[in-house]
Amino acid sequence: MLALDGLKVHFDVSRRRGEKVVVKAVDGVTLRLRKGEAFGLVGESGSGKSTIGKAALHLVPITGGRLEIGGEEMTRLDRRAERRLRRTAQMIFQDPHSALNPRMTILRSVAEPLVLHTPLRGAALTARVAALLEIVGLSRQFLYRYPHELSGGQKQRVCIARAIALEPELLILDEPTSALDVSVQSQILEFLKKLQADLGLTYLFISHNLAVVRYLCRRVAVMYLGVIVEEGETEALFSNPRHPYTQALLKAVPYPQAVQPDRGSPLQGDIPSPVDLPPGCRFHKRCPAFIPGVCDRHEPPQVRDGDAMVRCHLFADAART
Repeated sequence: MLALDGLKVHFDVSRRRGEKVVVKAVDGVTLRLRKGEAFGLVGESGSGKSTIGKAALHLVPITGGRLEIGGEEMTRLDRRAERRLRRTAQMIFQDPHSALNPRMTILRSVAEPLVLHTPLRGAALTARVAALLEIVGLSRQFLYRYPHELSGGQKQRVCIARAIALEPELLILDEPTSALDVSVQSQILEFLKKLQADLGLTYLFISHNLAVVRYLCRRVAVMYLGVIVEEGETEALFSNPRHPYTQALLKAVPYPQAVQPDRGSPLQGDIPSPVDLPPGCRFHKRCPAFIPGVCDRHEPPQVRDGDAMVRCHLFADAART
């Protein structure tokens, strides 16, 4: 459903005295999402995971690589292809409070993509919006309300209704529950799981919350400083993480002391700046398994084992023996 081959998103930024540097937000990412699956993308802030979602919808320019959605090459778009993309894929953003225009009624907000891409108008348009609200668990009474009259969970449901208005096949969800109260998060997650089953949607679920990804997604990729460092079936990756970064992320997930798994050392320090990437393995300055003269000099290759992949010198050495 979604295929990325060597996708790159680089930004030029200016420092003091007019010096320009390149931020490699996404640097050669290859991913495959199967039709109808929920795929998780995790990592710390600054890892580049949200940029991948935006690049897939051409909300940020693509520097290099190849993008396919639904089998159609969409790396470079003309106006007609862009309209097809908007019907095929949609994005749900992190903060529902800023995603809705405070001056527009819920009817107008949800109807916006329908007005742009379909001939629906008048009573037929209103009926379609009411039906969309019903799908997300909101009654017709919400049609003429404004965002300030809704709770956070209700606003996110409105955003979901707007995202599915054109019946897309792919939904990119960028931290869709992180701005909500904990009590509301579980309701939205339950709803998203049911929605995927009912409509046969494909999800790219972007999050820093590993527990949420484990609940919703069948496969997951771990991202660090613009590259994928590990990928695999969710339960296999959570029960037996290979990359030291994945181990450290999972170490930070709270468990009862009696069942705390042994998953390596906790994560130390902050993620380096993408403006000044470390040489060799990008994780080597924080890695408890750092090998001097190897990790700080050479980029680790991808080592694949079926659907699983890890990018680490420890496993590259094992693959050669």
